[in-house]
Amino acid sequence: MTERLLIARLGHRGDGIADTPAGPVYVSYTLPGESVEVDAAPGHPDRRRLIRVETESPERVEPICPHFGICGGCALQHWSLANYHDWKRRIVVETLKQAGIDVPVGALIDAHGVGRRRAVLHARRGNGDVLEVGFTAPRAHHVVAIDRCPIFAPGLEGAIPAAWAIAELLEGAGKPLDIQITATDSGLDVDVRGSGELNAARSGALARAAEKHGLARLTRHGELVAQRATPVLKVGRANVPLPPGAFLQATAAGEEALAKLVVEHAGKAKHVADLFAGIGTFALRLAERARVGAADSDADAIGALKKAAAGASGLKPIEPQARDLFRRPFMAKEIAKMDAVVFDPPRQGAEAQAREIAKSDVPLVIAVSCNPATFARDARLLIDGGYKLTAITPVDQFRYSPHVELVGRLEK
Repeated sequence: MTERLLIARLGHRGDGIADTPAGPVYVSYTLPGESVEVDAAPGHPDRRRLIRVETESPERVEPICPHFGICGGCALQHWSLANYHDWKRRIVVETLKQAGIDVPVGALIDAHGVGRRRAVLHARRGNGDVLEVGFTAPRAHHVVAIDRCPIFAPGLEGAIPAAWAIAELLEGAGKPLDIQITATDSGLDVDVRGSGELNAARSGALARAAEKHGLARLTRHGELVAQRATPVLKVGRANVPLPPGAFLQATAAGEEALAKLVVEHAGKAKHVADLFAGIGTFALRLAERARVGAADSDADAIGALKKAAAGASGLKPIEPQARDLFRRPFMAKEIAKMDAVVFDPPRQGAEAQAREIAKSDVPLVIAVSCNPATFARDARLLIDGGYKLTAITPVDQFRYSPHVELVGRLEK
């Protein structure tokens, strides 16, 4: 049974919201002010499936990808960029407001740049036992097969054909695959998850496929299968040899924008702690003017940072250590001599670490986050501990998605 709804506003996940007597109803791929025809979304009583837009918003634009609406990779290609950017900034403003944090929020920085430099493609057998390689469908487990993606950076050229080739060689193992592909300065770095053990024949076939597709490196669960060159990424003055499946900011422009904000906020600080440092995205740049203590739970990332720092010239000392900051956060007394602390945790935030920083007298804290909700929670702890949040800048490197990054400066 179909019904007609008027979309009143957009939710934080990018869905249109219609107010009904039964409560809010969510409709993907719609915009505020639109009148739409919908039907039921089985299993989701508060959602509806869009059939057609009867009255279009003047802000609606033509999506750039033929897979939009089928593939779950993008949520908002149908909205003009100016309105989309305003909405992303509002997510930050409203989330902070809900946490009782009143601070001016700066203009959003568009950091899409030339596009995404890393992606995880999935390989599954779908209807008719046909192999499909691509991204998962919205709110579903099946894979939408793709042959191109317009939000990929030029460095990911060849990634999709390589993923198909790898999937075809491994699909006989009967396991779903996740194929992580990263564009590096040396070429494509590919790590395959879910394949199970490889016999000699499959390993050899994969090595030949890696050579054919010009991959810099191919690993399975981090174990080397084939390598033509060490995947390297330039970070500031250093060249970082990347561990398999290494975490990077989604776009090169995003990394540059976040790092620039961090370095600017750090100012003349002479001794800085970089927590959740990863491969040294911030630490290697901060070390151009300050001594840096860097920590992360990923021992391979810390090892890569050590190598990069050792091979770079003109840097102040960097002291990296592998440490689980969720279980063993730095205590207030351990960071007491720091001029500044930078922390950039995963989406779950850094509640335990924030509690310890709040107890300290470190004069400057720079908080980076990919989740406004956990940022607001952690910032609230710091504010309650005597810090003042003096600046917030949203950064958008996940174009067409509801995700937004932000950098905050707190002073005591």
